[in-house]
Amino acid sequence: MNPADPAAQPRLAEYTTLRLGGPARRFVRAGTSEDLVAAVRAADEAGEPVLLLGGGSNLVVADEGFAGTLIQVANTGWTRDGDVVEVAAGQGWDEFVADLVEAGLGGLECLSGIPGSVGATPIQNVGAYGCEVAESLVSLELYDRSAREVRTVKADELGFAYRTSVLKGTDAGVVLSVRFRVDPGGESAPVRYAELARTLGVEIGARVPAATARDAVLGLRRGKGMVLDPADHDTWSAGSFFTNPIVPSRHVDAVLARIGEAVGADVAIPQYPAEGGAKLSAAWLIERAGFAKGHLGPGGRVSLSTKHTLALTNRGGASTADLLALAREVRDGVEARFGVTLHPEPLLIGCTL
Repeated sequence: MNPADPAAQPRLAEYTTLRLGGPARRFVRAGTSEDLVAAVRAADEAGEPVLLLGGGSNLVVADEGFAGTLIQVANTGWTRDGDVVEVAAGQGWDEFVADLVEAGLGGLECLSGIPGSVGATPIQNVGAYGCEVAESLVSLELYDRSAREVRTVKADELGFAYRTSVLKGTDAGVVLSVRFRVDPGGESAPVRYAELARTLGVEIGARVPAATARDAVLGLRRGKGMVLDPADHDTWSAGSFFTNPIVPSRHVDAVLARIGEAVGADVAIPQYPAEGGAKLSAAWLIERAGFAKGHLGPGGRVSLSTKHTLALTNRGGASTADLLALAREVRDGVEARFGVTLHPEPLLIGCTL
């Protein structure tokens, strides 16, 4: 590929699940960890901005594109040593989880159906249905761009919290591989999510065969448009666009009182314990701020998913500007009604809310 040839410049829309984003100035595919380190090092030496691309499921890229080198993390495969597995950063996450379940290994099945690559999961501490990556992660191999060396980083060094880690919001380190602890007996992680427990017909805290839990999670995700399907525009998204807001303890009573005034004192407000406060449901707030499933954005080119209000979707022919306009409308509407600010979960590249 000739990076100087505009026709050869790939559009990020070809690589993101939102199918949005303009061109990158240069494209490199790194098929091994060594290739990945070499590509990042070369770009750093040239003073070239770098954007790492895994599955493209957590990126919102500006229509103008990215004025730098787009490096596709494409190293794949995994190995097992007892109850620990090591998996390459470019491995597709759900393919990896499916492989574990098929091999009779449990522990990650509640994270089935999540798009993207393995290397991205520690960065924002990916979680779903009562489980988080942080609970199973042992360590990772990281290329430290400032020290120009590969080093092992243990889980307790990553500063995991709700949908974040010390790696989020910085490009100082490049994940090369990740190690997870699994259950060789093939049992699932304890079922903690009420909807999943009801689907499985078990009590909270129960464990079931990993394959049973995976099937149930995939069914629930499909019902919400959260399993990728090229024919279903509800899956042309970055998954949940907003994180569930965490309200500090000192503000909880006041925030709940304001929400109660808006929706009625007799309405139960979903809230969950969180470190330093209470976690509210972003989807619940969005719906009660007047944004129904399928709510249309500019020109009908974008909308909230018709299945789940947390997903902002490309209905075909959309631009990133369209998507951001819808995101601002929803964020501002929730803040005006309830005084709660929603924050985006995906990474915004070359654009802001």
